[in-house]
Amino acid sequence: MTQIYSRLVATGSALPERVVTNADLEKIVDTSDEWIRTRTGIRQRHIAADGETTGDLSFRAAQNALEAAGIKASELDLIVLGTTTPDLIFPSTACLLQHRLGANGCAAFDVNAACSGFVYALGVADKFIRSGQSKKVLVVGAETLTRMVDWSERETCVLFGDGAGAVVLEASSEPGIHATCLHADGGYKHLLYNPVGVSAGFSDEPNHGVRIRMSGREVFKVAVKTLDALVGETLEAAGMQESDIDWLIPHQANLRIIEATAKRLNMSMDRVIVTVDKHANTSSGSVPLALDYAVRSGKVQRGQNLLLEAFGGGFTWASALLRF
Repeated sequence: MTQIYSRLVATGSALPERVVTNADLEKIVDTSDEWIRTRTGIRQRHIAADGETTGDLSFRAAQNALEAAGIKASELDLIVLGTTTPDLIFPSTACLLQHRLGANGCAAFDVNAACSGFVYALGVADKFIRSGQSKKVLVVGAETLTRMVDWSERETCVLFGDGAGAVVLEASSEPGIHATCLHADGGYKHLLYNPVGVSAGFSDEPNHGVRIRMSGREVFKVAVKTLDALVGETLEAAGMQESDIDWLIPHQANLRIIEATAKRLNMSMDRVIVTVDKHANTSSGSVPLALDYAVRSGKVQRGQNLLLEAFGGGFTWASALLRF
């Protein structure tokens, strides 16, 4: 029996028009451009307009990916969308996206793994294709995370932005995705979380208590250590060496975490895709936004091996090693 692989056919992305620089944030919160840049590498972020939703950004990113792939939405047999900021509690944003694209009838669902959402969704989609269940799959990572930001909290408000990225996967006899690794540890919930919800209840605070609570230093320590181990596990699963990787496309949360992962791989930063300076941390949108930038800028070429990795609230962490 012929082995089935998932091949990455095309990418797409979408960003809100509004750009907020570090200098803009200096006017509303006690911070400085220098403080933000030296600690995170962030210079600016895109923020969704009033009424602009995760679904809107997903739709634009998906259209761009489908157009680049030369595939009609009606040909899709699965849509997996990673997000922690869905348009509605239900239906899923994937279902709303499916209807807007005109892909009615195919399976569609959301995956919530915080910042690891897109890589989790990619891992799920890969298994659907490898099992023979799906042939053409749209995978999206999208967020309007600034809707959860407390703009008076300087430690967190400077970190996040909004955006979406998408990829089209297709069943192929040629290797595409070599390996995916997905992990979680709910024991770290207290270090990065949103304190309210439908079942737990909302509060009378601003934004009904929806906010991002984060212990930054602790998250940083665990992220660096965890991603270090994840790199080794992913290479082993793919049967590859560090030298086989052409590009590292990491979650864009913090430049120092990215640099630590590159060091673990003995990779020059010239071979690492960095967009955190332009996009900030877009959670699930981060990796596919960086991937689309890498492809459309001409940096990433067909036949090259890419390592995608992410770390997020949960904690969750995930990776994918693929041949583009």
